[in-house]
Amino acid sequence: MTAQTCKPAAKAHASGRGRTAPVTLVVHGGAGVIDRAAMTAGVERAYREGIAAALLAGHRVLASDGSSLDAVTAAVAVFEDDPLFNAGRGAALTADATAELDAAVMDGATLRAGAVTLVTTVKNPVLLARLVMEQTHHVLLAGQGAEALARRHGLEIVDPSYFITARRFKALQLVRAKPKAAGEAVTEADKHGTVGAVALDRAGNLAAATSTGGRSNKLSGRVGDSPIVGAGTYANNATVAVSGTGEGEYFMRTLAAYSVAALIEYRGWSVERAASYVISEKLAPIGGTGGLIALDRRGRFAMPFNTQGMYRGYIGAKGEPVIRIYADE
Repeated sequence: MTAQTCKPAAKAHASGRGRTAPVTLVVHGGAGVIDRAAMTAGVERAYREGIAAALLAGHRVLASDGSSLDAVTAAVAVFEDDPLFNAGRGAALTADATAELDAAVMDGATLRAGAVTLVTTVKNPVLLARLVMEQTHHVLLAGQGAEALARRHGLEIVDPSYFITARRFKALQLVRAKPKAAGEAVTEADKHGTVGAVALDRAGNLAAATSTGGRSNKLSGRVGDSPIVGAGTYANNATVAVSGTGEGEYFMRTLAAYSVAALIEYRGWSVERAASYVISEKLAPIGGTGGLIALDRRGRFAMPFNTQGMYRGYIGAKGEPVIRIYADE
């Protein structure tokens, strides 16, 4: 199990009385078998540029005194528009060769949350998840009901074919094929993946957002952990903001995101210890693979995973993105 942690150089302060929190944004773009030897320089550069774009989009919000909720929404929307990542435009396809998208947001200051699942025509599901939180009394909407809300509030609607990329269609064919043709192995990144962001704003408020296309060749109607509050997404100012990536069924069975918060609240553990424990002692023993990003109100964060790599990065007050892909970075 690999953990990535960081503590800010400056002392974190609580919000109020003129003091500000150490603005921080952490993102992930999926975890799995990421083979350095098989990664071309051009593809690796594209992934790093995509992560940087998400970090900078969120940081622009935080640097202008915007909210953590605005920051995570902006960062995840960038991932959704990038076909390299399994969310929005680059979504993994179902067994019926369609895209069914999930997303969630949560505001750590109020514990309000919004989520959508089985979305097929909304360009940016993360924006729809936020609409659910802010414009309804509900937490989770599915399918046609969620999309009707998007149309009423003017979100961008696209034809379902928008989400189907050549790369994901090829991955679906390879997953279906048994045995697989030599030289055509499917990577974990082709099978599944998730994008997410957690942020801390100047006011000391935390937020989390997660978006995904789910697993390649999944049954139509399958719902993963990303839109399930407490499983793949969670934020609470009192403890931590979390976004997970990996095999969603295991994150649901362990309530992985909330488990990090519970360990901090009830045992007094650090964010680093709690996040690493959930990956190594809750997910791994039952066969779960993946990772998560977790950020507390003092700006301390962790990025543990038990796979070969995880697309990830962070950015602080200075606005300098730090991007990592492999386990040895």
